[in-house]
Amino acid sequence: MFEHIGRKISPTEVGRELVAFSRDISQRIDEFENLLDDIKGLHHGVLNVAVVSTAEYFSPYLLARFCSHHPGITVNLDVTNRDAVLKQLADNAPDMAIMGVPPDGANLVAQSFMPNPLVVVAAPDHALATMKDVPIERVVRERFIIREPGSGTRDAFERFLMKSGWRLQNSMEMSSNEAIKHAVMAGLGLGVVSLHTLEMELKLGRLAIVDLVDFPLERHWYLVHRQGKRFSVAAQSLKTFILTEAAQAVLPALPGRKTRAKAKR
Repeated sequence: MFEHIGRKISPTEVGRELVAFSRDISQRIDEFENLLDDIKGLHHGVLNVAVVSTAEYFSPYLLARFCSHHPGITVNLDVTNRDAVLKQLADNAPDMAIMGVPPDGANLVAQSFMPNPLVVVAAPDHALATMKDVPIERVVRERFIIREPGSGTRDAFERFLMKSGWRLQNSMEMSSNEAIKHAVMAGLGLGVVSLHTLEMELKLGRLAIVDLVDFPLERHWYLVHRQGKRFSVAAQSLKTFILTEAAQAVLPALPGRKTRAKAKR
């Protein structure tokens, strides 16, 4: 089952096969429990939802509203980064996930349910905080505080820079949105974050949105699950709730943001 190499223990080929069979048995047990939930209706059930870390700022409020209508349903929430969510989906572990658009060809179903605008933020006393129509060539000279590799926010920003023909000259990596926001407030540089993460900081005047040309980057949140996933009544109810009510429940609470036509190059 296992082999010892120095202090490291690794599964053998037989061990890896056992893990695969065990996962399949576990999934069949879950499907049987879902069948029982179907029989019981929406009075009981346990749901597992994985979300990328940026979604932790609104997903608990969505789930709280859902659970207030279905008090017998327990929802387990796992917050992690994009790569980890994709691995969980590949293992068919969660009932569903909330994330940015998943990669093509991953045997997944993704449905958009809410805008996810990305903005560049600065400390209120930063020179760019009060400038208008800041060009990208001015911004890339600044130090940026960015997420770790595998983050959806970082991937989107890097694709934007590549498409624009620019690259950052100086950057630091941090593994959470909270760390990035505190670093920006401390004056370490600029950051790129979802508007959904900024409600408190904007209200208190601790951060400012840079009026960058071609921003906000318009992305969307997606509800994602494995193709062919068999939903219980409870899981189907949560899916319907998120797809139909999330935008109305979350967006009105966000700070206002200016929308303008993108500048021509």
